[in-house]
Amino acid sequence: MEFPAYLATMPMHAITEIHGEPGLLARFRLELRAFDEAARERLTEALDLAAELHRDDRRVREPYLNHLLRVAIRMMHHYQVRDVDVIVAGLLHDAVEDHPDELAGEHAGDDATAAALAVLAERFGPRVARLVGAVTNPAYDPGRDKHVQYREHVAASLAREPWARVIKISDFTDNGVGVIHTVGPKVASSAAKYRPLVPVYRDLVTRPDTPLSAPVKRHILDQLDLAEERFSAILDQPVHPN
Repeated sequence: MEFPAYLATMPMHAITEIHGEPGLLARFRLELRAFDEAARERLTEALDLAAELHRDDRRVREPYLNHLLRVAIRMMHHYQVRDVDVIVAGLLHDAVEDHPDELAGEHAGDDATAAALAVLAERFGPRVARLVGAVTNPAYDPGRDKHVQYREHVAASLAREPWARVIKISDFTDNGVGVIHTVGPKVASSAAKYRPLVPVYRDLVTRPDTPLSAPVKRHILDQLDLAEERFSAILDQPVHPN
C-alpha cells in the first residue's frame, strides 16, 4: 500500500480514518528513523508483542493496536521522547491489564499480574515493567465507585513515576481528545469517566519533575483544554429559555 509523502505530518486520527492500521504502522516506522538500530529492534519487538497480545481486541470501530500505535507515535513525535524504555512501555501499557494470563503463560500462578510484569522485566528490563505497572489498573473494591478509585489510582501512581505520567497523558489524549471519534453510548460514558481527570493531568504535567520541555508541556495543556471543550459539548446540556 502506498501512502502520501505528507504522512509524517498528518494528524493521527486522520491517518486512522483514511489509511487504518497500515497507515499507522507506516507512520510508526517513519518515527523510528530517529533511533539507532538497536533501539529500532527493541521497539519493533515490543510492537510485535503488543500486536500478538491484542490481536483480537477492538476499540469500537478499529483494531486495538491502533490506539497503542497512536500513544507511541504521539510520544515520539509530539512529546519528542527518545527514551526507548518509555516508548516500549507505551506500546505495552495495556498488556498486563488486558492479557496477564497470556503474557505470563505457564508462570501465571495465583497472581497473573505480578507474573506478567516479571515476564516484561525479563524481556525488556525492570524499568519497562515498573512503568507498565504504574499505568496498570489494580483490582477495585466492588463496594466503591469504580471511576473514583480509578482517579485515585492515577493520581497516586503517577505522582511516584514521572515518566509514567508521559505515557498516561498520551493515553489520555488519545481517549479524551479522541472521544469524538467514538460512537454510540461510549461517547458519553467515556466523557464522564475522563472529564474529572483533566485537572489531575494538568497538575501532573506542570510539575517540575515531569521530564518534558516547556513547549511540549504547553502543547499538552492545549490538548487538555481541547479535551475539556469536547467533554463539555458532550455532557453539558444547553439551557433553553422558556
